[in-house]
Amino acid sequence: MAEQQERPLAGRRVAEVLATSTGGVGTHLRSVLPSLGAAGAAVRVCGPQATEKLFGFTGTGAAFRPVGISAGLAPLADLRAVLVLRRVTAGADLVHAHGLRAGLVAAAARRLAGERAQPLVLTLHNALPEGGGLRRRALQAAEAATIRGADMVLAASADLAANARRLGARDVRVAPVSAPALPVARRSRAEVRRELGLHGDTRPVVVAVGRLHPQKGYDVLLAAAARWAAEPVAPLVVIAGAGPLHDALAEQVRAQELPVRLLGRRTDVADLLGAADVCVLPSVWEARSLTAQEALRAGIPLVATRVGGIPELVGTAADLVPAGDPVALADAVTAVLGDPVRSARLAAAGPRRAAEWPDEAATARQLVAVYRELLGPPGGPGR
Repeated sequence: MAEQQERPLAGRRVAEVLATSTGGVGTHLRSVLPSLGAAGAAVRVCGPQATEKLFGFTGTGAAFRPVGISAGLAPLADLRAVLVLRRVTAGADLVHAHGLRAGLVAAAARRLAGERAQPLVLTLHNALPEGGGLRRRALQAAEAATIRGADMVLAASADLAANARRLGARDVRVAPVSAPALPVARRSRAEVRRELGLHGDTRPVVVAVGRLHPQKGYDVLLAAAARWAAEPVAPLVVIAGAGPLHDALAEQVRAQELPVRLLGRRTDVADLLGAADVCVLPSVWEARSLTAQEALRAGIPLVATRVGGIPELVGTAADLVPAGDPVALADAVTAVLGDPVRSARLAAAGPRRAAEWPDEAATARQLVAVYRELLGPPGGPGR
């Protein structure tokens, strides 16, 4: 009995599945692995080799099995991934897929297993991208089949949960994803500003953090920066992140001579936030943005789009603007930068709001409870 309380997953074999990830999904998964191990689970992570190289899942004590699940639909590659995943999860008691792409492959592997299939948990981190046409219809069909194929769906935000219920999910729970605590900044604000080329320059710094992907709305941020460029003292916009839009964004910055610097993928986000006068999140859609969580925890004024799970996440601790509106974004940032009282109010409200969120430990406890519910106590038959 004592071991069931202290190690509720003792002897259980759990497979965590993810597709290509360079940001939030991989960060979240790595953050919960130590708690799953402490609960007694033998965990193996299944996904692209590049994710292990980037996030170091095995450093938490988990095993790793390479499975080539890409970020986009690829029928032949997906078929190979299904076969490989079925083989490497054959001995698992439960499979947990993180994201729709991983879920699609895991649900197909589950159907292949037939009566021997393990319980399947699906965590939804993102909504489908906007758009139309044949590709959109294929994604919608895949989304519905994946959601209906899971025993339980965990949604990172209320809108994702509502969509899963609409599509016929068996059991849906809202399961907020907590951003891991940032390390303490290694450099002072002045040192980071010097690195950014602001030697004695007092102009403000606007920071954005996230993958260079259409979802993140960086085209809108650059359009806002073009408006700031016409001002006597234009803020410097710095964007930390890598991704498929890098070359196009870099060319736009160069051609329009925008006050923007693309920093690439960074491991010193705490330092960058410490040097920021405002953080911006211009995304088309977000669930529980890790960047928003990091900015509010750090007491950095945040201007974000009113999309997805952002309003429920930040409450009144950030200024929210419509997505896709560079004028509204530019004006909101200018208002924060030009009003010390407003800036100080947002800076103080952020940590207060962050204190209301579940932390990493609470996120992990919820996951352990879900696994225990589906599997039953050690030695039991499960649900």
